[in-house]
Amino acid sequence: MQHSYAISDIKQVINAGGNIVDDTIINTLLTDSRRINNPAGSLFFALDGRRDGHEFIADAYTAGVRNFVVNHRPDTIMPDANFLVVADVLAALQTLAAHHRKRFNLDVIGITGSNGKTIVKEWLYQLMSPEKSIARNPKSYNSQIGVPVSVWQINETHNLGIFEAGISTTGEMDKLEAVIQPTIGVLTHIGTAHDEGFESPGEKLSEKLKLFKNCKQLIYNYEALIDHKDELKTRECFSWSRKFNQVDLYVFSETTISGKYYMRAMYKEKEIECLLPYRDEASIENAIVCWATMLAMGYSPVDADDRIERLAAVSMRLELKHGINDCSIIDDSYNSDIQSLEIALNFLNQQNQHQKKTLILSDIYQSGLQRDALYKQVAQLVTTKHVDRFIGVGTSLQEYSSLFNLPQTHFYADTAALLKDLGKLHLQEETILIKGSRSFEFEKISRALVQKAHETVLEINLNTLLSNLNFYKGRLKPGVKIMAMVKAFSYGSGTFEVANMLQYNKVDYLAVAYTDEGVELRENGISMPIMVLNPEPESYDKLVANKLEPAIYSFSLLDEFVRFAQDEDIINYPVHIKIDSGMHRVGFEAFEVETLCDLLEINQYIRVQSVYSHLVASDAEQHDMFTMQQIKIFETAYKQIEDALGYTVIKHISNTSGITRWPNAQYDMVRLGIGLYGVDAAVPREESGLQPVATLKTTISQVKKVAANETISYNRNGSLKTDGKIATVRIGYADGYLRAFGNGVGRMLVNGTLVPTVGNITMDMCMIDVSNVEVKEGDEVIVFNEQQRIEELALQIGTIPYEILTNISQRVKRVYFYE
Repeated sequence: MQHSYAISDIKQVINAGGNIVDDTIINTLLTDSRRINNPAGSLFFALDGRRDGHEFIADAYTAGVRNFVVNHRPDTIMPDANFLVVADVLAALQTLAAHHRKRFNLDVIGITGSNGKTIVKEWLYQLMSPEKSIARNPKSYNSQIGVPVSVWQINETHNLGIFEAGISTTGEMDKLEAVIQPTIGVLTHIGTAHDEGFESPGEKLSEKLKLFKNCKQLIYNYEALIDHKDELKTRECFSWSRKFNQVDLYVFSETTISGKYYMRAMYKEKEIECLLPYRDEASIENAIVCWATMLAMGYSPVDADDRIERLAAVSMRLELKHGINDCSIIDDSYNSDIQSLEIALNFLNQQNQHQKKTLILSDIYQSGLQRDALYKQVAQLVTTKHVDRFIGVGTSLQEYSSLFNLPQTHFYADTAALLKDLGKLHLQEETILIKGSRSFEFEKISRALVQKAHETVLEINLNTLLSNLNFYKGRLKPGVKIMAMVKAFSYGSGTFEVANMLQYNKVDYLAVAYTDEGVELRENGISMPIMVLNPEPESYDKLVANKLEPAIYSFSLLDEFVRFAQDEDIINYPVHIKIDSGMHRVGFEAFEVETLCDLLEINQYIRVQSVYSHLVASDAEQHDMFTMQQIKIFETAYKQIEDALGYTVIKHISNTSGITRWPNAQYDMVRLGIGLYGVDAAVPREESGLQPVATLKTTISQVKKVAANETISYNRNGSLKTDGKIATVRIGYADGYLRAFGNGVGRMLVNGTLVPTVGNITMDMCMIDVSNVEVKEGDEVIVFNEQQRIEELALQIGTIPYEILTNISQRVKRVYFYE
């Protein structure tokens, strides 16, 4: 059931100025002009973030939106649009959501903490949905923007809300509390996440506790709040602990039984028990939080135990994988509701590598909507998102098949029927989103469609890549453009997958090393400007055919390209002029610039798009004088060139480290390279918001007991000093794990423990010492991640992070995650 407000009523609620041209009915709040599903009923909030939302009003208007909340009217005349003018657009969004929340008299669970918020929210949803109709945040929409957009989803069918709230600094939680208005509070694990935004851990915890200031009940870990008891006096509390017995739920015994985690506890002076299908520490603590919450809310110990034992894992990320028949597969096979479907379809629409887009969808359960209303919404969403082929699985989708008016539709009663028919669907060269409720076992469809590959996997977190991009955007002066370096297979991280994300998030330019790299991007739907750093004359035809822009760094290259342009009758083709300011790799030197200007001044075949140079040591303080000299040489050169040309060009010299260390050298554009992937020598890790994008992981193929001094691997170079165990793992130098890591130089993470290599690294495998670790065949092994970072591997063998990343073989499967 969709709720709606007249735009005139919203104007009063948010105390806005402006005129109402047409008293439209609003039922959708919109904060991103790229995610428009219901333009006629949408209200666009022009939020002031890393990009000013007012810049995208024209895009939203073109897409059909006619209602806007702004802090100033746009210059462009839009006579049929309503503009509500407020001093603070974000505050207006939060005020409207808070007003909406007040309309509903229902219990709302507010969840906060450092870790586990989303898992606890999703598990509580699983545990309580049999008898409750629940509104909740989709995925992890827990920010100052995500929370009001989530709370807006509450409607008359709901009798419980579960909303998580995340903060990064002081002053934020009061705003989220006013929107959520929780009646029950749940505090999850308190750790170090976001510590950098607070003066102390105590200040962070006090800020988080503000979410609960009007709650009638609070569920929390006793030891987490020992020093904050004074802040709990005004509310009923339900405490739990694994250490102290003076609590409401005292977990006094924990053990593993038949692969499950068995807990015994004291509750109301009686012993109770709980069996959990997970054994990792994070899941155990999250499950105890859920156990305590259920008991505090009146569920019986027997019922709580029964439901927790059947808890399903929560998949909070979309996985983008290479599929059979040149397909791309987006795997979201464990989660299906209308909100997460919209998120997944938005991600599907970001993909440009195939023209055809396919959705495989199961029946949706526990939506809180009547079935006819639910499937009308689904059909409208699928149509709006331009899905080309729809494959529905389940009796409800079969019943409502007439709603789906698409070029191709297929309906099946169950997953088995689809799998039987899969070959007849001729899925080829298309992007396929697999979206299903857990009971449909869509993981079987994923296994059938995903290309079989080596068990060694490089996982790329696209959310983290975007976060790193925003880290640098936040350090740019107004108007400075970004050129993202995606050469060398995006530093080993993939081509179109990374480029799609960058294009979607409006990076200004991409740069590749060679023409073929640019052609591949064009063939996979990348339409933004692309500079080729090392253009070869024999590929100029492909370069021009694909609208790629060459870097010109020598007179011979300039002559060859001009002759090609003359022969092809090309006028004013965009090129980029490279100045050698001190790298002495390629580029025009200072004494050559005058001659270059003479040639450029009379040349009608090319148009200089940019002039650029490259800093040699922008991260190194000891070379700052040399960097200043480079900047001076560059400034002299580009001024000469602009004077000769008679027009202004884009100027850029800063690389990743230069962005932060040399802000005065940002000019018109910066080139962002390995910083996108979480590595920047100029930014101290403890002060940085950067996070590693990639995780390289493999598995154990065999475990062996080895006696002391028995030799291991080629040339008998390896051995153990005492009797122990070695594990053979599925990665070798053909995968990019270099031979230099052998004989104890390299270390890998196994079940949370760093262990050394033993013996020489072989082509396809290597051995590690697991004498002091409980392991078995098939266990996961981490080569690098956020705990053991790429920089540490580089130090182990005396190289740089670039080499570690770019050496990862193409046979290593890339899997892309979007949370």
